[in-house]
Amino acid sequence: MKNKFQLLLFVLCTIFPGAVTFANDESVPRIFILHSYEANHVCGQPQHDGIIAALKKAGFVTDFGTGKRFELQVYHMDTKRKNNTPALIDEQAHIALGKIETFKPDILVTLDDNAFRTVGLKLADSRLSVVFSGINGQPEAYNRQVPFLNSRKSPGHNITGVYEKLHIAEAVRIHSRIFPNLDELRILTDRSPTGQAILEQVKSELEDEPVPCRWQIKVVKDWETYMDEIHAANSDPKVDAIYPVALLLKDREGNTFTAPEIFKWTTQNSKKPEIAVNYAFTRMGLFGGATVDFYAMGYQAGRMIIRILKGESPGSIAIEDAEKYALTFNLKRASQLGIKIPDEIIQAADEVIK
Repeated sequence: MKNKFQLLLFVLCTIFPGAVTFANDESVPRIFILHSYEANHVCGQPQHDGIIAALKKAGFVTDFGTGKRFELQVYHMDTKRKNNTPALIDEQAHIALGKIETFKPDILVTLDDNAFRTVGLKLADSRLSVVFSGINGQPEAYNRQVPFLNSRKSPGHNITGVYEKLHIAEAVRIHSRIFPNLDELRILTDRSPTGQAILEQVKSELEDEPVPCRWQIKVVKDWETYMDEIHAANSDPKVDAIYPVALLLKDREGNTFTAPEIFKWTTQNSKKPEIAVNYAFTRMGLFGGATVDFYAMGYQAGRMIIRILKGESPGSIAIEDAEKYALTFNLKRASQLGIKIPDEIIQAADEVIK
């Protein structure tokens, strides 16, 4: 009889996915992953994949395979490309909170700042465990908005996670090995909440660690200003490299530009090598360097989720910096710029795009 019941469940789930749920089975943990991004975003999807890989390695599965089953629900707020005004972001947060209330997860995972700031923080000190991944804003700054943090080492509440360390100082040091006469790095960021958080990260990391060049930050207000700054950097002989982290811009007619459009234009109009903030941007055409490894960061957050599933309180799990960076280069872009990357650096690279 038991075998027949299991067979029936398998058939129902195969023919009607989602028709069979385990709402009354308290032994099946529920995880809700909330993306700030749209589906398949170059920053969000690798983190998601890293989380799932960590769970799978620990024996947690979402199907009827071998392992401990868990229920998963995912929502994409799409706050980078589409829902990118304060009112639209708040509307998405309201929708997400409704879905969370209906699903009743044991763990909420937020990817990037918008999801954490507008949803994760609202659930501080709730029954729900919250794990963030990839926030650019300082945890202490968020704590001033909503108390959730005693210290990074011992959060003490129901929230923990992985802070997105940019590793920009290491990126500059590696860049200087390719360009020993590196004089000035021009850093371009935007006025969005994430852009302002990245600005503070960049300043903090470069002020804490010595780098072998001067650096200057330009905060651009719109797409036209970004284009002007790129042209200005190319006209300035002191500027040897660009760090483009302006990732959400609007033109004066209200059209939105995100990483794919921004980087396509940049590589078509700039003759200075770009240090890419993450490896996916190297695949989009930027020169490369030491970049944030979003998959590894998600995997790191996944390890925290596993600890919570095994009974630890998130308040006892220290907030961590993203541990790993990836060394990636785009050889097509290097050739475009007439740059020969030393063989020892190419051999040490995690990924080379040809």
